[in-house]
Amino acid sequence: MIATDRLAAEFDAGSRDGYFVARDLFTPEEVAEIRETFMEMNANGPVEGLSEIVGGRGEYTPDDPLRFYPRMMQPHFHPELPVGPVAKKYMLDPRLRPYLRAFMGDEPVAVQSMFYFKPPMARGQELHQDNYYLRVKPGTCMAAWLAIDDADFENGGMKVVPGSQDLEIACPSQADASISFTTDFVAPPEGMSAVHVDLKAGDVLFFNGSIIHGSSPNSSATRFRRSLIFHYVPLSSEEVGKWYGIAMETFDGDKVEIQGATGSGPCGTAQPMRPH
Repeated sequence: MIATDRLAAEFDAGSRDGYFVARDLFTPEEVAEIRETFMEMNANGPVEGLSEIVGGRGEYTPDDPLRFYPRMMQPHFHPELPVGPVAKKYMLDPRLRPYLRAFMGDEPVAVQSMFYFKPPMARGQELHQDNYYLRVKPGTCMAAWLAIDDADFENGGMKVVPGSQDLEIACPSQADASISFTTDFVAPPEGMSAVHVDLKAGDVLFFNGSIIHGSSPNSSATRFRRSLIFHYVPLSSEEVGKWYGIAMETFDGDKVEIQGATGSGPCGTAQPMRPH
């Protein structure tokens, strides 16, 4: 159980900056279980129905490191595969719940899991806002970003824009495809800038769906930067993007139904209804 005073201090710090890191939340043994399970799953390359290998963001050139190691989407949807039970177990791990509750002010509902391999020399992911994709109303979503390797500037660690947690969702511009495998880019407003957040394997970075964040390319010739990422929405949410409104679940194991997002979203009809 997390001490109340410790959680309160971390909540206060996170409230100011919009993010915080829970250090050593998961043990080296747990991190190794996750790493080995997902690496073995991808031993022969992308897995049909699991790896993101189709569509505009999943088409890679022959020399792209991500061609063999694209991210895995919603592994917890696959109980028939070794990664399924592992993703589900950690997605609903009780150690995450008090942090999510504190920041959301509500009971968290799990809606998405992703595994990023980010091998050596792979591109990063440009600055963006998660709720552009999840479209949670009212309020916003919350991410729990579990580092499976030490993550720093060299191997393409995370960067966030402090103070951006209260911004409206912005319409993205086109990202530079030479440094980002995704197409969207949200520029920080004047007076704000991105800072790198160094993480050790087992640390968890929490941030909400409005904060601008992303990652740099992996410039290391030898180091992976793997991560297991979860997204949650408040139980009181009235809408969520239709792609996410499948098999939503609380930490108590209760199934939840939330209406699919309606309307055109903040950027008009051009806003795609696609996963994060």
